[in-house]
Amino acid sequence: MGECRFVAVVGYPGAELLDIACLTTAFDYANRAGATPAYRVRVVTPAGRPINCQSGLVLEAQGAVERLRGPLDTVVVSGGEGHLAAAADSGLVAHVRRLAHVAGRIASVCTGASVLAATGLLDGRRVTTHWLFAGVLAAGHPAVRVDPAPLYIRDGPVTTAAGVSSALDLALAFIEEDHGAELAREVARGLVTYLQRPGNQAQMSMFVASPAPADGLVREVVTAIRNEPHADLRVAALAARAGVSERHLTRLFLAHVGQTPARYVRLARTQAAARLLTSSGLSLARIAPRCGFSSAEALRQAFVAQYGITPSYYRATQAPGPPRPPASRARRGQESTASATAPSPNGTSSTRQNSDNDRGTTASRR
Repeated sequence: MGECRFVAVVGYPGAELLDIACLTTAFDYANRAGATPAYRVRVVTPAGRPINCQSGLVLEAQGAVERLRGPLDTVVVSGGEGHLAAAADSGLVAHVRRLAHVAGRIASVCTGASVLAATGLLDGRRVTTHWLFAGVLAAGHPAVRVDPAPLYIRDGPVTTAAGVSSALDLALAFIEEDHGAELAREVARGLVTYLQRPGNQAQMSMFVASPAPADGLVREVVTAIRNEPHADLRVAALAARAGVSERHLTRLFLAHVGQTPARYVRLARTQAAARLLTSSGLSLARIAPRCGFSSAEALRQAFVAQYGITPSYYRATQAPGPPRPPASRARRGQESTASATAPSPNGTSSTRQNSDNDRGTTASRR
């Protein structure tokens, strides 16, 4: 666009307001921080009509998706409870497909992946969406490789982000790509948010499990995996245990769990390790075989890949802390505590709220 970077956020009836607001606010803060060229952000909807958002609030549009023309820098499709109806709207889907061809980047947040999948743009690509709807997306679009774990995934010109607040992570990633890490950090400080969660950071808290699968056979296999993470959990062994072929078991897992048996086993094992890290004093070398890992290093690699942090860091930050020191000792420590939370010379703070150390430490934040 020459003097600006044009960002179009596509909304529709039943869209999640936070999906939209995270994007528009982050780009607005980037402009305030001196982004050059600045962002020009417009929320567009079918026919330019106001939309009733999922929360019940009404959002005015700034344009009609049908009338939007390129070139565009970025197009982002929001998610929300209305995503299936939006994906079934052939007119909206056609215009999103059209815009993708005149945009440098095409993206979705949360269940907005349903609309992108309907355009065919996700076929053959690895994508993510809100963990709760990953199974629905995988079942409805078998040509799409759905990974429910990461916060966002970039596959070529297409980027898909997970649920709701991950729109903020997506916007920060785009701002860093466009204007550099320092401006992205400035925006994150202004928004009082993390600087910034890596794309492979797990979506969910480690202990917020999805509902048990509705299919009885899958539920039985899942229970066995959870109860015996140290057992032989290769796909062949699980299929033999369930009395079905490996291919059929994989189809069932994709339909009811949203991921393959092998990926689910890896997730279950890392979660089992996380529980032992915070509930026991066992070393990593002793935890590894109890959770089905061949070595401590194999466990460490799986943990970092799944959660974006090391097992030792997780244990240090999540395990129950020691008893509080006596009051006299606490008073003696006040001076050092105060100095530790004072702003640093470059304007950042060493408190958890604004520190660069917040990168990848959000195990408890969705």
